[in-house]
Amino acid sequence: MPIIDCPFTNLAYGQFRPYLAVRIINSHNNLSIPTYGIIDTGADECAIPANYAIGLKHNLQQGQPKQVSTANGKNTAYRHTTIFQILHPLNKNLLYESPPILVDFMPNLPIVLFGVKNFLSNFVLTIDYPRQLFSIRFSQ
Repeated sequence: MPIIDCPFTNLAYGQFRPYLAVRIINSHNNLSIPTYGIIDTGADECAIPANYAIGLKHNLQQGQPKQVSTANGKNTAYRHTTIFQILHPLNKNLLYESPPILVDFMPNLPIVLFGVKNFLSNFVLTIDYPRQLFSIRFSQ
């Protein structure tokens, strides 16, 4: 499942970042949303914008509430069981599927964040900032 020397992506305002093409799946009904998420080694856990709950048919506030601290201050996140599928950056073929994990759905979050504890800790990650490339492979 490796992604080798994938170029950073410009999704907003000329800022190139290490984004993964993903499909987010509600593990209870298999509804899914294709999107991009940023590799965020500074985030403890994964987080998804709260508005994605609508398309996945999650009742946002029926998720497990959790107080979180972010750069914008304290906020309430709602945890829902979710599956992530990593897609190839060019042809969108499936490369990896996570088990169902609890993920924070957060109001006022603009993009999916892939955090360390419940996602990135499963991978060997190399980020080459000078060349704006990243590589990721599953840790066996």
